[in-house]
Amino acid sequence: MKWSTTKIKAFRKNLLAWYDQDKRKLPWREDHDPYHVLVSEIMLQQTQVQTVIPYYQRFIDQFPNVQTLAKAPEAKVLKAWEGLGYYSRARHLQQAAQQLVRDYHGQWPTTATGLVALSGIGPYTAGAIASIAFNQPEPAIDGNAFRVFARLFCLTDDITQPKTRLVFDQLIRKLIDPDRPGDFNQAIMDLGSSYMRAKEADPAHSPVAAFDESYQTGHVYDFPVKTKKKPPRPFSYYALAIHSPQGWLFEQRPSQGLLAKLWGFPLVDQAELKTLLVSDQIREVSHRFAAEADNPITFTNPGLKPVKHTFTHQHWTMTILTAETAAFKLDYLPARWVSDFSTIEIPTVQKKLLRALNLLPA
Repeated sequence: MKWSTTKIKAFRKNLLAWYDQDKRKLPWREDHDPYHVLVSEIMLQQTQVQTVIPYYQRFIDQFPNVQTLAKAPEAKVLKAWEGLGYYSRARHLQQAAQQLVRDYHGQWPTTATGLVALSGIGPYTAGAIASIAFNQPEPAIDGNAFRVFARLFCLTDDITQPKTRLVFDQLIRKLIDPDRPGDFNQAIMDLGSSYMRAKEADPAHSPVAAFDESYQTGHVYDFPVKTKKKPPRPFSYYALAIHSPQGWLFEQRPSQGLLAKLWGFPLVDQAELKTLLVSDQIREVSHRFAAEADNPITFTNPGLKPVKHTFTHQHWTMTILTAETAAFKLDYLPARWVSDFSTIEIPTVQKKLLRALNLLPA
């Protein structure tokens, strides 16, 4: 840390004066309720602010406190989360609420150390709740904070390395305003999403331009230092759209892993069929499914454009195969016939398939 005490105080003053005047008006900032902070921070993981706002408002209307969330059926929680993706976040959020009710009798831990004991709460979320809700001088280090402080100090530590968090933590603890730690952290969030964005930044007009070493030296876009991620791994599937007089066949995914417990068309990994010609692949899919369901069925390729969807580490390409059949018993797998799609939790990737079949509006 090269800054003097006088410079640190000047930085806090400039930052918080700007925040007081220009802070974003967000629904979770209307109070300091730790539950509101928790819900918003979990939703904001991997999701943009403008996308989160309506989800947050509906979620709070439906589950206004930890007690209502804790006792709600999981399916109802997942339905409220539908469209946000990364459904494990919703499960962890509900589990944290259940912990608070069951183990803490509704009393929140007020320190970051105590908060990380709750399901799904890591160092960043714990720091955000502790500082915003309980006025604890705890850093909240997310992507915005990494970028802001890396540029302010031209830090060359690779932010993809776990050990780098400690470097930033120690630095921020010297800078954070002890009287307004929550506002300080939220000001850094706003700064990182405005004047100090990853792209199209505007450091010249930033309220902390005089403190920004990367701007002063002309190296804004050299920071933060970050190893490039590996591209998502490609997967190709056949999506089996099977229709009967009772509806469409939806299969529930396993209780662990990607899209756990959510519903959608059965998928067949094309890698298992790669030695066959395409026409033979479809015939083999029909044969396998008929054997598993003990029901003769023939799939056809309607010639629809493949549906594509990218997760954090996977990229799916799905070719839709269709089949008409009489309804048959589904005892052999966790599945159901669905005619009303509003009754189950449908992930975004499944909605894309339904739209491709004109079963949902575009």
